[in-house]
Amino acid sequence: MTGASADENRDDADTGESPHAGGFRAKIDYTTERGGPRYGELVEQVRLFMDKMRYACPTPEIADEIIADLEKFNARLDTMLVDEWTSPSGTRIDLPSAGNITLPPHELISADADGVTATAVYRPYHLGGNAAAHGGQVALSFDSLGGLASALHVGGVCRTAYLTVNYRSLTPLNTSLVIKTWVDRREGRKLFVKGTLHDGDRLCADIDSLFIALKPGQA
Repeated sequence: MTGASADENRDDADTGESPHAGGFRAKIDYTTERGGPRYGELVEQVRLFMDKMRYACPTPEIADEIIADLEKFNARLDTMLVDEWTSPSGTRIDLPSAGNITLPPHELISADADGVTATAVYRPYHLGGNAAAHGGQVALSFDSLGGLASALHVGGVCRTAYLTVNYRSLTPLNTSLVIKTWVDRREGRKLFVKGTLHDGDRLCADIDSLFIALKPGQA
């Protein structure tokens, strides 16, 4: 995948052609600046709020106060909305999970055509039960990092065809874990991706998955 300027990611009014190629971005404009120098702090505050909400039991009065504050914040953000192609979320490569708050936060250790290695921390928001991460959150991490491994392998965008997660042991919260994903084999546009999630030497989960490399213009 290659970066591009904001102008390159805009629809081309002169040619009538869209660099989005009818589906995913043909070129992804990765950045360390969009959203401003404190965007990472903003994302962290949102994550902290989600963590607190997972365990909070507010009084009616506190709930009313927080709702009023959130309504104000949402109204402020309504004036700042952009489309998915120009949002900093998911493109801020200097931030955990590239600033995407829909993903459990992970930080890349290495990422190339041979595979991806990242550290991840599941927080209180990701609780499934009994101090362990929800299996769906684990699957979400695998889907994201498996997709990255397949995309780097082919140099383009891939879609998930299937993702089978084998849960081998409990995945703890608030612990630095290691996730690895790699293309085990390729058959044309089909990329069979494997992955593991470890807490130290203990295997928490692994995957068998299939990703499909998209043709130009595919959504």
